[in-house]
Amino acid sequence: MNVKELKTGLLHHCKDTVEKRFQKIKQTITDIEESLQEESKSSAGDKHETGRAMLQIDRENAGKQLQGIEMVQSLLKKIDVSAVSDYARLGSMVYTNQGNYFMSISIGAVTMNKTPYLCVALNSPIGAHLTGKRKGETFRFNEKDFVVTSVR
Repeated sequence: MNVKELKTGLLHHCKDTVEKRFQKIKQTITDIEESLQEESKSSAGDKHETGRAMLQIDRENAGKQLQGIEMVQSLLKKIDVSAVSDYARLGSMVYTNQGNYFMSISIGAVTMNKTPYLCVALNSPIGAHLTGKRKGETFRFNEKDFVVTSVR
């Protein structure tokens, strides 16, 4: 598997993960809307108003989560798997003596061809250390010394 195929596979996995989150949040919003309609049919006084208020808060929180997911989806659209750079940036594969990283979004470890890769966001703690690094550069993170062996 060449680097472009690897990046494509990892990006696809990231997109699938985000899409599942997106669908789950949309379903949550639908469920809340249905519950709000049921609450509207009830007229139980203070209990009714408290239930509606809590559902409204749940709907607002789900709406914020949905906005966050949409921002992540927008970020994923910016990743060009065919782009090559000699420094770590969005869409880069970064190989170190401590592991392999795909600079994208934080979804954790993904195994491709029996090799683990960590999908990390640029603004994550490890992503911030990796961003801008070139082959041969070093840094210390979580009491471990990292050496960048390759950036693709």
